Amino acid sequence: MTPSRPIRLRISEIFHSLQGESTRVGLPTVFVRLTGCPLRCVWCDTEYAFTGGQMRQLDDILAEVASHGAHHVCVTGGEPLAQKPCLDLLRALCDAGYSVSLETSGALDVSEVDPRVSRIMDLKAPGSGEADKNLWSNLVHLGRNDEIKIIIASAEDYAWACDAIREHALGERCTVLLSPAAGQVDPQALAAWILRDRLPVRMQLQMHRIIWGERTGV
Repeated sequence: MTPSRPIRLRISEIFHSLQGESTRVGLPTVFVRLTGCPLRCVWCDTEYAFTGGQMRQLDDILAEVASHGAHHVCVTGGEPLAQKPCLDLLRALCDAGYSVSLETSGALDVSEVDPRVSRIMDLKAPGSGEADKNLWSNLVHLGRNDEIKIIIASAEDYAWACDAIREHALGERCTVLLSPAAGQVDPQALAAWILRDRLPVRMQLQMHRIIWGERTGV
């Protein structure tokens, strides 16, 4: 029998920090950032992860994650699902006993993601420049352990989000997070819109940027 080839992924960075977004905000977390993304959102703050990185074996990745001694692990990108072995990584992390979340763009199929993983899935509003990439069929695979994130870059994006939330009953599927695009929407304005319209959502700011600013490894 031919031995199976080792599982390898291209990794941009692995680091220990506080989770800055989602309902896990503030939790000490190990982040595994995979290289590569097929989207080019205009407000992207991780363009450095589009290229580069190093090919690493799964066992090596798991060993570095373990070295940080944290219970929570977030697999992010780029777009982690652009690398097929990401599914193996997620499964291995769950098998190792971690509480695992996946940050994904919503443009790729999430149906094969291990059900133990909390999927933090974007819906791209028009201001992202990539709204036509939303894979709406993903919604049927989301449950109460998952979250939908919509970044708001304008009043038009907010109106789009309201329509999507109501048309697809998103708040009945899972937690819905609205975030202001940095420098494009005043957080106070977004908060006022949410309260005015009584949306079934949770507003969030990027806590890691508030604490450390714009830099890698946080």
